[in-house]
Amino acid sequence: MTIAADARELQEDIVRFRHELHREPEIGLDLPRTQEKVLKALDGLPYEITLGESTTSVTAVLRGSAPGAGADSAGKPAVLLRADMDALPVQERSGVDYTSTVDGAMHACGHDLHTAMLAGAATLLAERREQLAGDVVLMFQPGEEGFDGAGHMIREGVLDAAGRRVDAAYGMHVFSAMEPYGRFCTKPGVIMSASDGLFVTVLGAGGHGSAPFAAKDPVTAAAEMVTALQVMITRQFNMFDPVVLTVGVLQAGTKRNVIPESARFEATIRTFSEASRERMMKAIPVLLKGIAAAHGLEVDVDYRGEYPLSVTNEDETATAEKTILEMFGESRHTRWATPLSGSEDFSRVMAEVPGTFIGLSAVPKGADPQAAAYNHSPFATFDDGVLADGAALYAELAVSRIAALAGARN
Repeated sequence: MTIAADARELQEDIVRFRHELHREPEIGLDLPRTQEKVLKALDGLPYEITLGESTTSVTAVLRGSAPGAGADSAGKPAVLLRADMDALPVQERSGVDYTSTVDGAMHACGHDLHTAMLAGAATLLAERREQLAGDVVLMFQPGEEGFDGAGHMIREGVLDAAGRRVDAAYGMHVFSAMEPYGRFCTKPGVIMSASDGLFVTVLGAGGHGSAPFAAKDPVTAAAEMVTALQVMITRQFNMFDPVVLTVGVLQAGTKRNVIPESARFEATIRTFSEASRERMMKAIPVLLKGIAAAHGLEVDVDYRGEYPLSVTNEDETATAEKTILEMFGESRHTRWATPLSGSEDFSRVMAEVPGTFIGLSAVPKGADPQAAAYNHSPFATFDDGVLADGAALYAELAVSRIAALAGARN
């Protein structure tokens, strides 16, 4: 039987596992119950398991035993497959019958599907161990949602878990909107933006709201800064190399007739080139300090680099596209013309080894993908029907890529 056919036989098991994960979401780098569920799913399979030291990550290595592969791992190819496991601090309102039982936490970004698909792929690959002339590394990662879980796992050696650096890496991400149900999406080059954080505190002198001339009002200065940041982007940056800046936090004061001592705001910044990213890091402090000085105030500007650009390797993207077309046909594939403005810490993996990132639409069947609730929404729903196909693609990418790499070395 083919991998796709075997995956369909596992569909019910994969769905059941996904629902278990969805009911009990965990946030951040410490996911003990999720880790326990993953280990249970891998129990009995011939994987070498390593647990994270700084996180509750799981690294599982399958040693291929194809004839002629040899016992020495040094010359054998290795391929990495990654799934993130963490949830979001969102109160679920999706209405599904397997809804979150944890108050204030939800798998609103589909990481439960990623984990279930990779666990399904683990079974498919274990059944084909004797066909593998190389090794497979499974990367079950916590803390993608702003905690840099990939960075933690890389520092702890996930890319070298097979005994040498992996030759290729593949990640997948489901979406609850945008594309029609079941569509796989790829893009060579920049596929997702870099993400940085801006944390600003404007320092003034408090006073009575009736006499602002006797105080140093940080609120009006902060308001001017928020507007000026948007104007700066349109006047200093090329529209064909876009920059997105959104202020999501704006705080000041305790009462309407009191001028506060300080005001603060936080913003997320998305850039699509290293040149724009570096320029933003320099331009923003200059702008904000100038506005503060004009008001006779001080300002503390904390610009934090977070996730780098997600840049896919052209050859690995072509490999993924060929595999998708062979397995599912042209109607199931879209090549994106432009990148997404979301960000991913799988970018750290692709910065170290050749790899690619694949989108998979899990929009509920029959739903309008343009009107469906998007990832991170409390109403986001993901169709279980894509699980077997996602697991099959994970497994097929590992099998076919190892075969090609081994053939090239012989």
